[in-house]
Amino acid sequence: QVQLVESGGGLVQAGGSLRLSCAASGSIRSINAMGWYRQAPGKQRELVATITYGGSTNYADSAKGRFTISRDNAKNTVNLTMNSLKPEDTAVYYCNADIWGRTTALPKAYWGQGTQVTVSS
Repeated sequence: QVQLVESGGGLVQAGGSLRLSCAASGSIRSINAMGWYRQAPGKQRELVATITYGGSTNYADSAKGRFTISRDNAKNTVNLTMNSLKPEDTAVYYCNADIWGRTTALPKAYWGQGTQVTVSS
């Protein structure tokens, strides 16, 4: 059984910063790409940022220059540091990871339960 657990969400004023963390645990052989997505009320889930095992990153235009994604392969964790937050960043943020389990023949995408980020104006 593989599990992703997020932490670090909360309420912050516009212009402030937050750091989200996500830890993968369970029967894991290796983790390919990891990433963060978000879903605002009434909107579809959208990509925020992704990072490969080798550290290559990809950001949504809305995140470029403000957010930084990082990972620790030894600890199976991925972080998202968010600076200069805006009210439009308010959403539930989800961790995602492409994980190769110890007993599976193919990697599988896993999602965390989500963590709320609210940015007040």
